[in-house]
Amino acid sequence: MKKISNFFLIILILSLLIVNFDDPKQKVIKYFPFDEDIKFTDHSTNLSLISQTDEDSYKLQWDIQSNLEQDIYLRQDVSLLFVDGKLKGILNQWKEKANELKQETLLNGEDSSHYEAITLHHGELHYPDDVIKSIQKMSHDELYVIDSPHSPLESFKEPGNSNEKEWKKTLNRTKSQALNHYWNELMRHYELSSEDYLEIPLADLWQYQQKTLPTLTRKQTDQVIGQLWEGLYQNYIIGIKSHQDQEYNAINTYMPLILVDKKGKFIYVLFRDESGQNHRLIQRVPEFS
Repeated sequence: MKKISNFFLIILILSLLIVNFDDPKQKVIKYFPFDEDIKFTDHSTNLSLISQTDEDSYKLQWDIQSNLEQDIYLRQDVSLLFVDGKLKGILNQWKEKANELKQETLLNGEDSSHYEAITLHHGELHYPDDVIKSIQKMSHDELYVIDSPHSPLESFKEPGNSNEKEWKKTLNRTKSQALNHYWNELMRHYELSSEDYLEIPLADLWQYQQKTLPTLTRKQTDQVIGQLWEGLYQNYIIGIKSHQDQEYNAINTYMPLILVDKKGKFIYVLFRDESGQNHRLIQRVPEFS
């Protein structure tokens, strides 16, 4: 692998975080068989409200960090931030010969909103005789920010009183209505029935570190999710390629929906680019012996 810079350049545009890739040839997270001999000692994603900047906006902090027991060939963390169901930011950092990654980012927000971030913590290990293995974990955080003219600015992760419970219910309902309408349109376009699939919003994929996918064991689930992230990275996170050979940034698109065949044969990922074109990624589930 060619030597490239330790950090991807991150630029701030309209309060959105967008990744610039220094070398287009390095646009890849690659799944390899998992290494059972090395573990993450720590990994996390954290969203927090920092301050109110004026009457109409506030400042948030978005932190990602992960540590391994030792330096390995390649470390990479990629994190997606969704606000009320739309992708509003991507953080992507990688280092060679490293064990630790850390990113701390400030961004502006406005209005009452539900923030969700999901992060893939990834590593690649190279051994003699061209043996390559990988390691990965996911982390997640969410934050509800209440920016109302009738009360002080506040935030919470879990509601602590009746007012916060009502705000959570309201924000979740608004987000769900928009996402369900969008996802239903995509499923009708591809003539898919919800009865045949386990439906997983991308921001909820982290939950399947504890749960297994239909018909699969724990190890099989981990492998399939690793391969799923490889496809998401190449076809959504770093850019959406249209049928006319154009490429669109994923920023401001609605959250992709992951559909897992209940028979355990394949997985679909449905989303729409900013031009309005529908996309379906297809992943075949291996025939595990």
